[in-house]
Amino acid sequence: MSGCETLSYYAQAIGGHLALIGRARSVTELLADPAIPGALREQLALALRLREFASRELGLPDNDSYRQFADLARPYAVWNVFAAKEFSVEAVESCFPVAGCVTYRGFFDRADAERYAERLRIEGFDTVVLGVPAYSTLGTFADPLLSTFVGWPEAELARLLFHELAHQLIYVKDDSSFNESFAVALEREGVRRWFSASGREADLRRFHEVRERERSLAQRIGATRAELRALYASGLAPEVMRERKRVVLEALAADPLFRNFANRQQIAPNNALLASFATYQQRVPAFERLLTQSGGNLERFYAEVRALAALDRPARDRQFERYEIGMSTTLR
Repeated sequence: MSGCETLSYYAQAIGGHLALIGRARSVTELLADPAIPGALREQLALALRLREFASRELGLPDNDSYRQFADLARPYAVWNVFAAKEFSVEAVESCFPVAGCVTYRGFFDRADAERYAERLRIEGFDTVVLGVPAYSTLGTFADPLLSTFVGWPEAELARLLFHELAHQLIYVKDDSSFNESFAVALEREGVRRWFSASGREADLRRFHEVRERERSLAQRIGATRAELRALYASGLAPEVMRERKRVVLEALAADPLFRNFANRQQIAPNNALLASFATYQQRVPAFERLLTQSGGNLERFYAEVRALAALDRPARDRQFERYEIGMSTTLR
């Protein structure tokens, strides 16, 4: 991007975040306000209980994040643009001073995101624009509860809060897959402990059923990504790869598992979507194995994750590969 475009992007990011923060009000004050609707009051109170649980039982940061609430009057907090080359299942990275290099570019206005995605499509990239209900400033600011997710069902609200706080606990620059997969693994463990703590077996059973569906979808998408990666490395003529790519993606689109997911997001499969999914799911099994190897002890688990984070990227990836084939997870 040119210098002017870079400044424009940072301006929308800073302005969008400050506008969001400017809408935030103390949850404690809102709960004392008799004018607050009952449904919102219940969800804010639930969010505070989840917030306390996150710090007390999961060892997540105990700070001012998620102790305020902001009504954004829109469906998503930001819209992320993922892009991949026509014959690649790896996401194009964007690099920033604080977050490092990440596999997406976020916009506070959907029209801005769509314009950026369209420009990349014209240049020959596969792109996808995904609405995102929340994001983390990694503890730089007190991230508020948002209207884009505060009304969610209990398990989903818990997942999101635990996920975003996980980013504040451990974050590695230039490794989106590490960061997102760690947060997904921790959110799942956090929800399991949340329901187990109160003996809510039915809720826990439903949560496990959702996890199994997610795992099945991740495996299906992962298999498609592997198939396309092999195709793109085959050296076939572009027109042949293009046709085979179409067939593979149409097969994924027809799969009932994928259709259920795609209908909610109103998206079609392409390289960018497969890359975006890998960002959040690729390393989850490895982190879950590491948690099991840690005996479910979160303090020990976090120590192992930090040891992984301290490795350089090639060494970290090799260690992940060992986890994924069931080898020893001991780093020391």
